Amino acid sequence: MIKSRLFSDMGAKVNPKPKRKKVRKPQVAAKKTTPKLMMEKEIGGDKNGGKRLVRIKRLPRFYPTEDKPRKLKSRKKPFSKHHHKLRSSITPGTIVIIVAGRHKGKRVVFLKQLKTGLLLVTGPFHLNGCPLRRINQRYVIATRTRLDIKGLKLPERLNDDYFRRKKLRRPKHTEGEIFDTKKEVYTVSDERKEDQVEVDKQILDVVRKHKDKKLIFGYLGAMFSLKNREYPHKMLF
Repeated sequence: MIKSRLFSDMGAKVNPKPKRKKVRKPQVAAKKTTPKLMMEKEIGGDKNGGKRLVRIKRLPRFYPTEDKPRKLKSRKKPFSKHHHKLRSSITPGTIVIIVAGRHKGKRVVFLKQLKTGLLLVTGPFHLNGCPLRRINQRYVIATRTRLDIKGLKLPERLNDDYFRRKKLRRPKHTEGEIFDTKKEVYTVSDERKEDQVEVDKQILDVVRKHKDKKLIFGYLGAMFSLKNREYPHKMLF
């Protein structure tokens, strides 16, 4: 009794009332409504009069060959994203022989490898008519003749975008004259002419400083060809 009085004086509750538990009402599951497939439709006419059950969504006329169409994922990466390893025989300044394309048979000078893995080469244009161009390394034969082009300064704009083809188009009816329907003709830009002259001038200076400059001038200007019983895989270049 004394303890209970003390606790009551201090403001403490001796026997608190137990809390009532909330009684949850049972939840009623919502009824699933199935979509209607058929509908009644009145059909007119003397012979076909009356009502018919017609599908709301018509069935397809043809069934698919597969239950679920497969998603085709192309795992092949484009050529620009491949890892292009340069052959050990091809280094900057190496004279290579082109074996395919418009300039096949010409000996050109390798300058550098671009981001797409293609090789940047030049004739020089003054010697054999091959301008600055890109080529895949599988279409060239590397020779043992090399030029020292360490001090060669190439323009920064010589990249893959520089050599991309421009789409030639025909003028629309609203543009130009009425009878002017000829397609545009490709012309070499002034930028390419300037870059070609600048690069060729530096390479020709390197050749002039070489001890065998006469032989190299003739070597770059001569065309490569094979005669009977001559096999390139048995030759040393």
